[in-house]
Amino acid sequence: MSSFQGIWVPIVTPFHHGAIDFVGLRRLVSHLLENGVDGIVVCGTTGEAAALGKHEQLAVLDAVLELVPAERVVMGLAGNNLTELLQFQSEILKRPLAGLLVPPPYYIRPSQAGLEAFFKTVADASSVPIILYDIPYRTGVAFEQATLLNIVSHERIVAIKDCGGNHATTLALLASGTVDVLCGEDPQIFNALCLGAKGAITASAHVHPELFVALYRQIRDNQLATGRTTFFRLLPLIQSLFIEPNPAPVKTALALQGLIDDELRAPMQRSGENTVARLKDVLGTLNR
Repeated sequence: MSSFQGIWVPIVTPFHHGAIDFVGLRRLVSHLLENGVDGIVVCGTTGEAAALGKHEQLAVLDAVLELVPAERVVMGLAGNNLTELLQFQSEILKRPLAGLLVPPPYYIRPSQAGLEAFFKTVADASSVPIILYDIPYRTGVAFEQATLLNIVSHERIVAIKDCGGNHATTLALLASGTVDVLCGEDPQIFNALCLGAKGAITASAHVHPELFVALYRQIRDNQLATGRTTFFRLLPLIQSLFIEPNPAPVKTALALQGLIDDELRAPMQRSGENTVARLKDVLGTLNR
């Protein structure tokens, strides 16, 4: 059993006039911790890591580590140049942290054997646990079930952020007992936790994180009817936060709450007027 349980938030990277807003970042981190989240994932998809330079990613990580205990911080590690990826990994690992969130190399679409070799290389080079990030609609490559089960048998690959969209594979991972499953598709949180997922890495939990924490604890404590009520209360929010590319609606919702500016890096764009209006309505309902 890994230490990656409960509600982990893949934190957005706030910007102000194009630069990282470290004041806003610290304000947001404090807000999430005060509302009971179990951990913070830095520079994941939601953190717009692909739009950040390596030095910026490390600066965000360092800022988060000033506020969050190392055992509650995971860093994203993504790329398709393996040599550069390993060099960046070594820089990251000079800091104390709980683990690395690693997706397959994007765009190049390696074979199944290539996927196995990639994750073995990264895991062998790691001094901290690995969370495998299965997200084929962003990387362009899907795992065969047998491949995935082989990869997660590595002693340092202890959990998986499951965005694979293959229910049979999710069930096989849960049944295997060799890796902890963390739900990565926010609308699936309730059923994933009921099936035995250990938690979730959920962008939606930026907004009313206390309700997501309550949902996790209710299901953990077998309060399924109460958990079901909490989930359906959250569902309109979850659905609204993904009607435009992530993290635009999340940043809009956080801006409406006065936590950060509503700013992304190009080519990402701010939420449209209809999304802003919908989020205002959803937040108003949740706040009542």
